[in-house]
Amino acid sequence: MTTVLIFHEVDDVEHWLDSPRRDEVFGPLGISIQTFIDPTDDHRVGLIADVPDMDVFQRVMASEVVAEAMQFDGVRPETVVMMVES
Repeated sequence: MTTVLIFHEVDDVEHWLDSPRRDEVFGPLGISIQTFIDPTDDHRVGLIADVPDMDVFQRVMASEVVAEAMQFDGVRPETVVMMVES
């Protein structure tokens, strides 16, 4: 299992928090996710993802399915920063 930290900005934090898309996309892959919000920035959020297979995760992250989910969730793609457990 690999732990991945992901930070990015969103248009609407409440919409992002309430969205079912994370579970729909990542749940079937066995990826569990915890969500976080930045209390000092109304648009900055973060995730901790426990990823069982990084190759699958990377392929999914590059897919149209994730691009559509990010658009639905109001994620600003240019702000995504990902860190992988060393």
